[in-house]
Amino acid sequence: MAKVVRFYETGGPEVLRYEDAEVGEPGPGQVRLRQVAVGLNYADTYFRNGTYPIPLPNGMGVEASGVVQAVGEGVTQVAVGDRVTYTGFLNTLGAYCTERLIPAAALIKLPETIAFETAAAMTMRGLTSAYLMRRLYDFKSGDTVLLHAAAGGVGLIVSQWARLLGLTVIGTVSTEAKAEVARAHGCNHTINYSHEDVAKRVRELTDGVGVNVVFDSVGKSTFMASLDSLKRRGLMVCVGTASGTITPFDPQILAIKGSLHLTRPALADYIADPAEKADLAGELFEHVSSGRIKIEINQHYALQDAVQAHRDLEARKTTGSSIFVI
Repeated sequence: MAKVVRFYETGGPEVLRYEDAEVGEPGPGQVRLRQVAVGLNYADTYFRNGTYPIPLPNGMGVEASGVVQAVGEGVTQVAVGDRVTYTGFLNTLGAYCTERLIPAAALIKLPETIAFETAAAMTMRGLTSAYLMRRLYDFKSGDTVLLHAAAGGVGLIVSQWARLLGLTVIGTVSTEAKAEVARAHGCNHTINYSHEDVAKRVRELTDGVGVNVVFDSVGKSTFMASLDSLKRRGLMVCVGTASGTITPFDPQILAIKGSLHLTRPALADYIADPAEKADLAGELFEHVSSGRIKIEINQHYALQDAVQAHRDLEARKTTGSSIFVI
């Protein structure tokens, strides 16, 4: 019998339950997948605490890798025995499990050069990094980026990708240990936001000009400092809300601070088209397979330890990527 993590009410990590589950045969367009590794993402906490409302009870997690065990009617893109990975949103919810049914359209074939554990640690973070670096801004060598949560899973990938593009990366961190991790993965400068004024330090590092782009996954507590760090006509990318949702504001502030641009993208809209998803995944897999981008898996959990994993994640005790090993 399969094992699964479900929750029946929204709340803190304690609402997660580790249970038995029956997995039936795949229906039309579905596959039955034996999972090998499961990704732990900050977005998981948004489902759990109700920030992303979903019907309850429900499963947890949106990313994993594994082997196709059976295919339903009409499935042609994958076959039994294929190594695959996936990420998504509502269509892949329920990844915290040992075996499951899932739409075949959500699956991405995994090259032999990439391990299951690596795939589970990077599919969501890596595809997020791919669209941030390749779809939102026409980067040129010498451009400067401010990257919040620089020692996190997305942060470490973005830093390495930025280095490949010849960008200067200023990363924010909460401890000196995280600063060392960030610098080792491509950050040119780090700012410890626990005791440094982020916007002031950015201006010092850029000779008063500011950065071309800010990637802000923190949200409420960093929003104004992010705007104040941008150069004239710079781009503010709100890519997460780890500290809470951003307080409503008058758009006129964007004009006052330099005709700034603002976007709040979501991964689902950059992988909805199969061709674009394949293009982004192909570039990501090539970088990882070649060693140009390294995926740091710094935390490993058993599936039954999901409560502790969420506590560690929300307490900012993690660096790089975290996975559940089945």
